[in-house]
Formats: sequence, structure tokens, C-alpha cells
Amino acid sequence: MAQVGHRVDYLAGFCCPLGGLAAGKPRVLCHENEIYLSNGSEFVYVYDQEGKLLKAIYRFPDQVWHVQLLPLRRQLYILCAGNGIYCVSLEQQSRLMKQTDGPGEEGSCPSSVFPVDSEACIFPDATLCAFTLLTDAIVTLSQAQGRWWLKLHELRDPAQESLPCRQISQLGFSTCGPTGDDGDAPPSCFLPVLCCASAPGSAGPGEDLWCSGGFLLEEPLFSLLFGIDAAMLNSPMILCGFPDGQVCCVPLKALSSSDAVDAGGAVAGPAPPLKVLHRLEEPVVFVGALRTEPRAPDDPEEQPPLGDSGCDCVVVVGHYGKMVAMKAERGEEARVPEVREYYLQGPVLCAACGGGSRMYYSTHSDISAVDLEWVSDASDPESVDSAAYVLPPVLSPASLSICSVVALSLSSRASEGDSELLALSAKGRLMSCDLGSPDEPHPVRLTPEKAGQQIKQLLSGIGNVSERVSFLKKAVDQKNRALTSLNQVMNVSAALLSNQEGRKPVTCTVTARWSRLLLGDAWTLSCMLENASDCSLEQGWTLCLQLLPSACALAEGSAATAATFTFPIDRLPAGSKREVTLPLGSAEGPKLELPLTVSCALFYSLREILDSASDSYESLDELLPDDSPGLSPDKEGICLPLSECTIDILQCLRLDDSPGPGPPPSIAPADPVETFLKVSGLQPDPGNADICNQLLPKAPEALGDEYLPPSVASIKVSSELLKTALKSGGEGAPLCCAALQWLLAENPMAAALGSRAVAAVRGLAPHGGEVQLLVREVAVNNLCPAGPIQAVEILLQSPSLADLCGVHQAVIRRMQQTLVLKQAAQGSAPPDLRMQYLRQIQANHEVLLKDVQSLRDRLGLEEDAGATAEKLLRVYRQLRDPSLVLL
Repeated sequence: MAQVGHRVDYLAGFCCPLGGLAAGKPRVLCHENEIYLSNGSEFVYVYDQEGKLLKAIYRFPDQVWHVQLLPLRRQLYILCAGNGIYCVSLEQQSRLMKQTDGPGEEGSCPSSVFPVDSEACIFPDATLCAFTLLTDAIVTLSQAQGRWWLKLHELRDPAQESLPCRQISQLGFSTCGPTGDDGDAPPSCFLPVLCCASAPGSAGPGEDLWCSGGFLLEEPLFSLLFGIDAAMLNSPMILCGFPDGQVCCVPLKALSSSDAVDAGGAVAGPAPPLKVLHRLEEPVVFVGALRTEPRAPDDPEEQPPLGDSGCDCVVVVGHYGKMVAMKAERGEEARVPEVREYYLQGPVLCAACGGGSRMYYSTHSDISAVDLEWVSDASDPESVDSAAYVLPPVLSPASLSICSVVALSLSSRASEGDSELLALSAKGRLMSCDLGSPDEPHPVRLTPEKAGQQIKQLLSGIGNVSERVSFLKKAVDQKNRALTSLNQVMNVSAALLSNQEGRKPVTCTVTARWSRLLLGDAWTLSCMLENASDCSLEQGWTLCLQLLPSACALAEGSAATAATFTFPIDRLPAGSKREVTLPLGSAEGPKLELPLTVSCALFYSLREILDSASDSYESLDELLPDDSPGLSPDKEGICLPLSECTIDILQCLRLDDSPGPGPPPSIAPADPVETFLKVSGLQPDPGNADICNQLLPKAPEALGDEYLPPSVASIKVSSELLKTALKSGGEGAPLCCAALQWLLAENPMAAALGSRAVAAVRGLAPHGGEVQLLVREVAVNNLCPAGPIQAVEILLQSPSLADLCGVHQAVIRRMQQTLVLKQAAQGSAPPDLRMQYLRQIQANHEVLLKDVQSLRDRLGLEEDAGATAEKLLRVYRQLRDPSLVLL
């Protein structure tokens, strides 16, 4: 289409929140010389366009979602979010009128703001989302209980304003789109679109329809779209465009003739018919109508084209740019409407239609006009009258060079015959765009008045172009920064994902150590992040550490949640390191569950790439496909796992760094059964206090686990297996010393053991319990027919049974990961064993387990609990020594 001629005037400026106005809530409505405007806040402004002054400001309890005017009654209806619909009479504006400081001065306002009280709320309903006005009724759309509710109310007479409005009927239905979390709020930030379509003779004054967003359709199109039944009813149709993309319709007379609503809100009788016109598959932002047929000829003797009394095309526009046009074919038999889909450059923020064939729509960067005037399919110009007219196959948008507009309204000035487009920008500026008459000839000579007017237009255009250039430059810079960040993120992701088996270019090493914090010792995790790649980790990356106690993770029915710690990375150049320390607790604090699984990952938040939230969501969908590696399911960011390790009690032991010379300490505790019985028998007698103090020094009032004799566990490993596994690190040192160094290799305090031959160590667990380890060589008899098997025995001793279990589990884990897996990889077979001896050991242990169960059942029933406890302790001691060796 040809370039649209226009001139732009700035009328007034209105306050707006930081960051600009958002699309979807602001409204602009014009009637005669008055403009009714809502900028998405709690204010509604009344602006006199002719006098260039702000006449009134109304303040409502919450954000205003929609504004409509009923000119016959001089009433303004406002939908307030979470409250309902308010009615304001315009007859009281004379006392509110205040002269502004200057014509068109930005920021001018009356001296006071008039709050609207609760008495003006005629429809109190927190679930209302949209409404549309008729001459004597109002139709509302709300969402509650997971369904949409279309309700018809009777408007009260102005003489009876004190009486409440009567609800005539309601219709409940569901759509396929998602609802909010509670099923009551509209999904996302889109509001439904509600309007009224009428056939000639079925509606009231056309002015009412225009002010409420409705339109008049010619008879053939009305019948094809809504059915012959709706045409015979001579009833207006209520059109609903939903955020899920569905466009539905329902006859108004069928809705008004349904049974009344009962007290519970249910509708008795048959429900009015609801018809789905189209599924747009994206949020509907606009529903309107156009006149696309050629106008009536100038000669009055010629007959005007069929259907000249109304619009002949219905358009539906989606947020992402999909547009659908529906019209009736001009053939001899028009049985189905012609439906044509177009794709505009989105996202579409708002749109408006006038009485002609042009539609105007706004995006973030521009306002564009598209012309849907029908084109003839006749090859002979003389046969145009009998030819069918079709919609254009493609649309050619024409730019108006007005950017960042969030609300549009098109009106006709009857005195001049021109079209006027009112626009509200994201910065709160109200603009008037004079589109001119389509048939107006260009003047040949310029008068001084017209020359001055053109100079004003040029100056206004310069300001508008400057604002648009600034907006576009900001958008280009923003996209350049986004692409640079995405390029860096993709390089790091590709480097990590391509080195799954070898050494990763970005590594994280976790070490457990004891540190002195304030006045006490604290157990900390030290994480060394090393960037060995060619890329630099810039701002936006975050190091995430997830801690999960393994005992809680393996417990049945446990709902343990992992603790996650995040460390933002400002900048980590290539080849550099950074250490972060995470304090986890002290010896006097709560007990720490060991072993502990630590997972390290790098996370990059994609929502921080772009500054504007509305642009970032849409740009991420375009830049990143759904199958991008490392992308989270909700596209919040990219998560790249680095490493996972297990921290156990052997890594957290505080070793005694001054072991004395000489033979290692002997782990030969007294018989726990005899000690327990002696203490139990001597404790009640005060005369035996000295003996008790010799057995248990510093015995408390209540005998606890920490005052009992130490518990002992033994693990035997074949010397041959141990030599094969430790041949790379144990050369030149006795096998016992090499085995102890191997067990404590991940303990930072074990570095001092490497310079001397030590076969026994003593240390403190994280919560103060003493732990001893002794490694010695033994011979295992009766297992192999060839003779005794040389083995290494690892003796574990601790007064705390929990610490003993933790150390035992840590030793077993190292043997499984190092010894057993290596032996299985080599494929070597174990030596010949006496199977009968192994079966006998298994049978003996099964008998012992049955004895344990029997003794535990009898422990609380017999009077002589001491004898039962003695037997139980002896059985436990036999179970603790299985007489097996790891081969």
C-alpha cells in the first residue's frame, strides 16, 4: 500500500511508572472533543482536546483494566482490578475543570484528584476480566472456579441509581487454554477481549457500538459467521477473544432469554448456545471490523454495492502477529465465509480499526497501517461489477514512524471529515495523528497559515523521529549485548559438553578441612574453581553447590531436601582460579550427617541477558530451540554440571600431628560384656565407688555410650590385592604404612604422614569423638587349601558407635571403588577356597542373627534382664568378626 500521510501532535503527558507503561491495560477513548484515558494505573483522565486542558482526574482503589462510555446517559464505566465495575457520571465535570498552565504542557493536571468511593461500584466482583456495554444492558466476563462466566446485567435507570443492578443470566464454559495457579486469574498478563457485533436493524445507535468497541456487520457476513438462527433472532452477538487464542460467540437474546440465576449461582434450564468461530493459537489482543468493498458511486442513480450499511470483514489479531480476516464472498451463492490468515511483525501490543479498509497496529518499534481493500478477480475491467472481490493475498504494512505505543483509538471528526488516530506511548505521552481524508487533493499553493502548519508538523516529526531513533539504538545495543553474552555462554557450554570423558576445561575441586573461625574450630568446604579453557567467565555465571546427606538420600521414605549454595562469579579469566569457602558447622553445633554428597555446577541465568523483561521472554524463544543442551525445562537458564564427590569421615578427621616414636598403639580393649556387668553390679553400692572410678574415670550420673569401652571393627584385605592396587603409590614403604596413607590420602592433615612410616593414627571426628586406625599384617588360616593367606587387617576403634560406623563405611567405599573395581577390570580370578568353610561361616551367622532376634524379643519380658543383655552383647561381638577376607 502507499505510504500513509499523517501529522503527529503531542497533546499532553501523563505520569507513568518507572520503565514505562506495559501493553494490555492502558486505554484511550474519544467522544466528540473529550478523550478518556487510562494509563494502566489507578487513575482515569478526562482531557478536552479542543481546549487542550485536563478536565478531571478520577482515582480508583486499584489498577484500571478497561474503560467504556455510554454517550446517551453521559456515563463512564470503569473496570477496576480486583474490585468490579464503577460508574461515573460526566455531568459533574464542570466543577472539576481546571485550566492548565499552558496548552499541551506535559505533566499538567488539576489542582486535586477526586477519589471514587465504593458507592459508585455497581458490579462488585473481584473475578471480572472484561465487559462490554449495550444500550440498556451490560455483559461481563469473569473467571472463577476454573471456568469462564459470561453474565448479563440490566443497567439501572439513572433515576433509580440507588437500586442494585439485576443480573439476568449467566453462562459458564471452559476453554482449552491453561488457567492460573488457582484457576481464578487470567493466564499470563493478557486480558480477554469482549465486544458486540450486530446486524443492520438489530442494534441501537451506532455510536453506542463504536464507544464500546462493537461494530455493525452486513447481513450476508453476519449470517455466515453466526448462523441462520442468530440472523433470524435479529440478535446482537457477543464476541469473546481469550488468551488461549479461541474466539467464541453467543447470541445476546438467547443469553437474556435463559432462566434466572439461583442463589447458588447456578443457571437453571438449557444453556445458551456457544460457538467457536476460530482458534488463533496465540493470545487474542484485538477483534474488529472493516469495510473493504468499494464505496458507493457518486452518481445517485447507480445502486450502491450490496451491504453498504455495515462492515463486510471481521479481523482478529494475536499477540505474536497472527491475523485472521473473515468475509463473505460476493458470488451468486455465498455459503461459506472466506477466511484468510496473515502474519504481521510482532509482538502486537494494540490495534484499532476505523470505518474504512485500514487497520492500525502497534509494535515495540512502530505503528503500521495495513489495507484490506478487496481486489477484483476479473480480468476485464468492464466486468468488475459482476466479478467477485477477494482479500489481498499479502499485506504491505505502511509505517507511521511512531514507536512504543501501548494504546490506540481511531475516531472520525465529522466537522472536517478526517480520520484521527489517538495513541498513548509507553512514556505516558498522548499523541494525535491526523491521517487526513483519503480523497482529499493535495493543495497546489501554500498559504502562510498552511506553511506554518507544515513547519509545526515537520518539527513534531523531527522530535518523533529522534525519539524513535533513540529507542531503536537502545534496542540494537541491547540485542548486541545479548548476542555477545549468548556467544560466550555457548562457547563455554560447548567446551564443557565436548569433554565429558577427559579433563574438563572448567573444574571444581572440593576439599574438607578444619578452620579457625572466631573463637572455635569450624568444619568447612573449600571449593577451587579453575578455568583452564580459552573462554572467560563473565558476569552472569553462578557457581552452585548442592549438598545432600547420603544417609538421608538412601533412607526409605525420607523426604530430605538438598541444601543449595550459590556464589556469583563476577569475572574469571582464562587460566585463573578462584576459591570459595563454605562453613558447614562446628564441633559444638548440630550434628553433621556424613557421608555428604557435594554436586558442583555452573548456572547462567538467561533472563539476565536482556534488560527488558517483556523482550527477553520472546527473544529467548527465538534464539534457543527447545532441545538446546543444558537448557532447563522452563528456559530459566543453562546448567552445566562440573563434578560430584562424596565427603566422608576419613576426610574430616583431625589427626594427631605428633605421634610418638616406637611401636604403634595396641587396640586390645577389655571385654565389653565383663566391663558392662561389673559397672552395672557395682554402681548401686556406694562402697564400690573407687572400683567404678578405676573402670570408668569421670563416670557421669547416667551411664552414656561415650563412657562404655570402645567398639572395634576389623576389615581384612588380601596383601596381594592391596599390593596390586597400590603399586604406583606405595613403592619403598611398608605395605601397612602405604595402606594407611592411601586411606587418608584425601585428608589435608595427612600430608605429614608421607615422610615417615606410620601404621596407626589417632584423630577426632567432626563432633569430638575419638577414632583410632591400626593397620597390621596377619595370616588367615582355614580359608585356602594351599595354606594361610597373607592379609592386611585394618582395625577401627571408637567409643562412639556412630563414628565407628562412619569410618567403617568410608573404608569400605574406598575398597569398592579402588580395589574391587580394578580387580574386576583386570579379570583375575580368586584363589581356590574351601567352600564348605564359607558355607559354615554363613550358617553360623544365620544362627547368630536368629539368636539376636530372640534375645531382643525376650529382653523386655524377663525379670532377669542382665543375663539376657549379657548374651546379646556376646552375640553382637561374634557378629562383628566375620572371619572373612577381601580377595
